Amino acid sequence: MLLEFRVKNFRSLRDEQVLSLVASKDASLADTNTVETGLNAAPRLLSSAAVYGANASGKSNLIKALQYMRGVVVESATVVQPGQTYAVQPFRLDTASAAKPTEFEVTVILSGVRHQYGFAMTQQRIVSEHLLVYKAFKPQRWFERHYDPSSGKDIYEFGTGLKGAKTLWENATRSNALFLSMAAQLNSEALRPLFDWFASSLVVFNEQARLNLQVSIEMLKQPGGRKRICDFLTSADISIADIEVVTRKVPGQTVHFDVAAGKSELRSEEIEEHQLRFSHTTDHGTAVFDLMDESNGTRNLLFLAGPVLDILEKGQTLVIDELDTSLHTLLVRELVRLFHRPDVNTGGAQLIFTTHDTSLLDAPDLLRRDQIWLVEKDNEQASHLIALAEFSPRKNEALERGYLIGRYGGIPLVRGDIGRRH
Repeated sequence: MLLEFRVKNFRSLRDEQVLSLVASKDASLADTNTVETGLNAAPRLLSSAAVYGANASGKSNLIKALQYMRGVVVESATVVQPGQTYAVQPFRLDTASAAKPTEFEVTVILSGVRHQYGFAMTQQRIVSEHLLVYKAFKPQRWFERHYDPSSGKDIYEFGTGLKGAKTLWENATRSNALFLSMAAQLNSEALRPLFDWFASSLVVFNEQARLNLQVSIEMLKQPGGRKRICDFLTSADISIADIEVVTRKVPGQTVHFDVAAGKSELRSEEIEEHQLRFSHTTDHGTAVFDLMDESNGTRNLLFLAGPVLDILEKGQTLVIDELDTSLHTLLVRELVRLFHRPDVNTGGAQLIFTTHDTSLLDAPDLLRRDQIWLVEKDNEQASHLIALAEFSPRKNEALERGYLIGRYGGIPLVRGDIGRRH
């Protein structure tokens, strides 16, 4: 599970911003919205967190920051080529920040042990990297790496907690690759679980990584999976009795690369095409509809159904930008509640989402105060992430009204003279 994410000097997030999923001592909804960790430093973690903010406030940049960190971990050792630069964007509205590295750090629990991992980077290289592992109250520094400009080399320091071929991994790590990523590729058993958390357990959906139907289609092909998705849609009050996947072969083209000739060619081949047929049943009869006959809300919920059910089963962390897009507010509430149901969320899955749906703030027994975060920009156009709990709202305070009148920030400043003639 994710305890904390830190980011500094990434797009509009100039100063260090911290998103924490460590639950406060508030006892409300503790049995549903939090999970016990067994750790003294963080006894309970939140199952979800909602991030609010005006358009262009920077809340999407928070999602992109975690997504970018994931991408560097997963791809730096294999996809990124020697000498290749990164498209990372520091805060560019002051010259000092534009010249400084971008920094990322996550703290996660893996097999009951807290891991604190982070790195700093420029477009040209990794400038520092570190991993602390808390097998006891005092952390073990498994490795630390920093770039020495005077020698032009990376300096490594290893702790006794990290076992394996450390010299081999160090020598194989390029200046634009992460040591974690390279060591995992070279079969480090100790570092593989942390790499796998980024690669497999952290799932991000936004404009750069859109939902696709494939996960849901694969689940629909299995009788058990089809029942789970239909039950999911039925619980959202969508009257679909059954969904059939019709697969057929159609003419298509695939790209093949000839390694010997060093060129690619386009070949005509049959490819599989999947069509979905939705059965709707009423007291007066049954009708079958195609995917495009369904509403945007139903289609988006179907796109979400497969990934969400899979994430809940595997105990992964889902990060999604604008969860409320094309979904009725009641559907958004039910999606969030799935992560709060111990009978459904048996693996400790977490949901982090941005939204404009202010009705969630006062929805009965949906969110604790420590699950709500706000993003707003200051006069220098730098984004700040603020916990609602910092405003110490009263127990029964009307949060939606307080938010909309600007008591907590995070809303657009709308000029009263918009649309007037001068």
